[in-house]
Amino acid sequence: MRRQTAISGINPAGSSRALRLDPLSLPVSFDAQDVRADNGVRRVELHRERVVLRRAVQGMRMAINLRVSDFRGIALRGIDDAQTLVLLHRDPSLTIPLCVSSDPDEIASAWQTWSDIFALPQLFEEAPNEPSPRRRRSAIGARRPKFLVRRRGGGAIDTASVHRGEREIIARN
Repeated sequence: MRRQTAISGINPAGSSRALRLDPLSLPVSFDAQDVRADNGVRRVELHRERVVLRRAVQGMRMAINLRVSDFRGIALRGIDDAQTLVLLHRDPSLTIPLCVSSDPDEIASAWQTWSDIFALPQLFEEAPNEPSPRRRRSAIGARRPKFLVRRRGGGAIDTASVHRGEREIIARN
Protein backbone atom coordinates (compact mmCIF):
# COMPACT_ATOMS: atom_id res chain seq x y z
CA MET A 1 0.00 0.00 0.00
CA ARG A 2 1.35 3.40 -0.99
CA ARG A 3 1.25 6.28 1.46
CA GLN A 4 0.15 9.65 0.30
CA THR A 5 2.69 12.40 0.89
CA ALA A 6 2.45 16.14 0.60
CA ILE A 7 3.76 16.05 -2.96
CA SER A 8 1.84 13.07 -4.31
CA GLY A 9 0.17 13.71 -7.61
CA ILE A 10 2.70 16.26 -8.85
CA ASN A 11 5.92 15.74 -10.69
CA PRO A 12 9.02 16.26 -8.55
CA ALA A 13 11.76 18.36 -10.11
CA GLY A 14 13.58 16.40 -12.78
CA SER A 15 10.99 13.66 -12.99
CA SER A 16 9.99 12.45 -16.43
CA ARG A 17 6.89 10.71 -15.13
CA ALA A 18 3.63 12.12 -16.45
CA LEU A 19 0.83 13.30 -14.19
CA ARG A 20 -1.31 10.42 -12.95
CA LEU A 21 -3.55 10.74 -9.91
CA ASP A 22 -4.86 7.61 -8.23
CA PRO A 23 -8.67 7.78 -8.10
CA LEU A 24 -8.80 5.14 -5.37
CA SER A 25 -6.71 7.18 -2.91
CA LEU A 26 -8.94 10.22 -2.51
CA PRO A 27 -8.67 12.80 -0.99
CA VAL A 28 -5.58 13.95 -2.85
CA SER A 29 -3.86 17.32 -2.93
CA PHE A 30 -1.58 18.48 -5.75
CA ASP A 31 -0.30 21.53 -7.62
CA ALA A 32 -1.53 22.32 -11.12
CA GLN A 33 -0.68 25.00 -13.67
CA ASP A 34 -2.76 28.15 -13.68
CA VAL A 35 -1.78 30.98 -16.00
CA ARG A 36 -3.80 33.58 -14.06
CA ALA A 37 -2.40 32.71 -10.63
CA ASP A 38 0.74 34.18 -9.11
CA ASN A 39 3.76 31.98 -9.90
CA GLY A 40 1.54 30.11 -12.39
CA VAL A 41 0.53 27.46 -9.83
CA ARG A 42 -2.66 26.65 -7.95
CA ARG A 43 -3.24 24.09 -5.21
CA VAL A 44 -6.01 21.56 -5.86
CA GLU A 45 -7.64 19.43 -3.16
CA LEU A 46 -9.72 16.67 -4.72
CA HIS A 47 -12.33 14.85 -2.59
CA ARG A 48 -15.14 12.51 -3.61
CA GLU A 49 -17.86 15.15 -3.17
CA ARG A 50 -15.98 18.43 -3.55
CA VAL A 51 -13.00 20.18 -5.08
CA VAL A 52 -11.12 23.05 -3.44
CA LEU A 53 -8.92 25.28 -5.60
CA ARG A 54 -6.48 27.56 -3.78
CA ARG A 55 -4.57 30.24 -5.62
CA ALA A 56 -3.31 33.78 -5.30
CA VAL A 57 -4.06 36.38 -7.94
CA GLN A 58 -2.15 39.68 -7.68
CA GLY A 59 -1.33 38.92 -4.06
CA MET A 60 -4.94 38.19 -3.06
CA ARG A 61 -5.34 34.61 -1.84
CA MET A 62 -8.57 32.80 -2.59
CA ALA A 63 -10.12 29.39 -2.14
CA ILE A 64 -12.83 28.18 -4.50
CA ASN A 65 -14.98 25.36 -3.12
CA LEU A 66 -16.94 23.45 -5.78
CA ARG A 67 -19.18 20.40 -5.67
CA VAL A 68 -18.14 17.56 -7.97
CA SER A 69 -21.67 17.62 -9.41
CA ASP A 70 -20.97 21.18 -10.70
CA PHE A 71 -18.52 19.70 -13.22
CA ARG A 72 -19.72 18.57 -16.66
CA GLY A 73 -17.85 15.26 -16.73
CA ILE A 74 -14.54 13.48 -17.25
CA ALA A 75 -13.22 14.59 -20.63
CA LEU A 76 -10.58 13.04 -22.84
CA ARG A 77 -8.31 15.53 -24.59
CA GLY A 78 -5.90 14.42 -27.26
CA ILE A 79 -2.60 16.29 -27.29
CA ASP A 80 -0.24 14.98 -30.02
CA ASP A 81 0.60 11.39 -29.02
CA ALA A 82 -0.27 11.84 -25.32
CA GLN A 83 -3.84 12.04 -24.07
CA THR A 84 -5.11 13.87 -21.02
CA LEU A 85 -8.07 13.20 -18.74
CA VAL A 86 -9.56 16.31 -17.17
CA LEU A 87 -12.38 17.06 -14.77
CA LEU A 88 -14.26 19.38 -17.13
CA HIS A 89 -16.03 22.51 -15.89
CA ARG A 90 -18.05 25.07 -17.86
CA ASP A 91 -15.46 27.68 -16.90
CA PRO A 92 -12.18 26.60 -18.56
CA SER A 93 -10.10 28.11 -15.74
CA LEU A 94 -11.70 25.64 -13.28
CA THR A 95 -10.94 22.51 -15.35
CA ILE A 96 -8.63 20.12 -13.47
CA PRO A 97 -6.12 17.70 -15.06
CA LEU A 98 -6.34 14.13 -13.70
CA CYS A 99 -4.13 11.94 -15.86
CA VAL A 100 -1.65 12.31 -18.74
CA SER A 101 -0.52 9.22 -20.62
CA SER A 102 0.35 7.96 -24.08
CA ASP A 103 -0.87 4.44 -23.27
CA PRO A 104 -4.45 4.04 -24.58
CA ASP A 105 -5.25 1.15 -22.22
CA GLU A 106 -4.15 3.13 -19.17
CA ILE A 107 -6.21 6.13 -20.27
CA ALA A 108 -9.30 3.97 -20.92
CA SER A 109 -9.17 2.29 -17.51
CA ALA A 110 -8.49 5.59 -15.69
CA TRP A 111 -11.31 7.28 -17.62
CA GLN A 112 -13.79 4.62 -16.54
CA THR A 113 -12.58 4.64 -12.92
CA TRP A 114 -12.77 8.44 -12.55
CA SER A 115 -16.20 8.46 -14.15
CA ASP A 116 -17.48 5.79 -11.75
CA ILE A 117 -16.03 7.42 -8.63
CA PHE A 118 -17.43 10.88 -9.36
CA ALA A 119 -20.64 9.59 -11.03
CA LEU A 120 -19.99 11.91 -13.99
CA PRO A 121 -20.31 11.11 -17.71
CA GLN A 122 -17.36 10.35 -19.96
CA LEU A 123 -16.95 13.10 -22.56
CA PHE A 124 -14.84 13.58 -25.67
CA GLU A 125 -13.62 17.13 -25.91
CA GLU A 126 -12.78 18.81 -29.17
CA ALA A 127 -9.65 20.88 -29.50
CA PRO A 128 -9.80 23.77 -26.98
CA ASN A 129 -8.74 26.38 -29.58
CA GLU A 130 -11.49 25.40 -31.99
CA PRO A 131 -14.33 27.95 -31.86
CA SER A 132 -17.83 26.59 -31.54
CA PRO A 133 -20.15 27.33 -34.46
CA ARG A 134 -22.34 30.40 -34.01
CA ARG A 135 -26.05 29.97 -33.80
CA ARG A 136 -27.76 31.71 -36.65
CA ARG A 137 -31.16 32.15 -35.08
CA SER A 138 -32.56 32.54 -31.66
CA ALA A 139 -34.67 29.72 -30.27
CA ILE A 140 -37.45 32.18 -29.50
CA GLY A 141 -37.25 34.12 -32.75
CA ALA A 142 -40.07 32.22 -34.44
CA ARG A 143 -42.51 32.48 -31.54
CA ARG A 144 -45.49 34.81 -31.43
CA PRO A 145 -45.09 38.13 -29.63
CA LYS A 146 -46.21 38.17 -26.02
CA PHE A 147 -49.27 40.33 -26.54
CA LEU A 148 -50.53 38.01 -29.27
CA VAL A 149 -50.13 35.00 -26.99
CA ARG A 150 -52.46 36.61 -24.48
CA ARG A 151 -55.11 37.35 -27.07
CA ARG A 152 -57.43 34.64 -28.07
CA GLY A 153 -57.04 33.48 -31.62
CA GLY A 154 -59.97 34.05 -33.95
CA GLY A 155 -62.12 31.14 -35.03
CA ALA A 156 -63.67 30.42 -38.40
CA ILE A 157 -66.31 32.94 -39.43
CA ASP A 158 -69.74 31.39 -38.99
CA THR A 159 -71.86 31.91 -42.04
CA ALA A 160 -75.60 32.20 -41.52
CA SER A 161 -77.27 28.88 -42.09
CA VAL A 162 -79.69 28.95 -44.98
CA HIS A 163 -82.67 26.61 -44.96
CA ARG A 164 -84.10 26.37 -48.44
CA GLY A 165 -87.70 25.45 -48.95
CA GLU A 166 -88.76 26.26 -45.42
CA ARG A 167 -91.19 28.84 -44.21
CA GLU A 168 -89.77 31.83 -42.47
CA ILE A 169 -91.11 32.64 -39.05
CA ILE A 170 -91.15 36.33 -38.18
CA ALA A 171 -91.82 37.49 -34.67
CA ARG A 172 -93.81 40.69 -34.34
CA ASN A 173 -94.99 42.37 -31.25
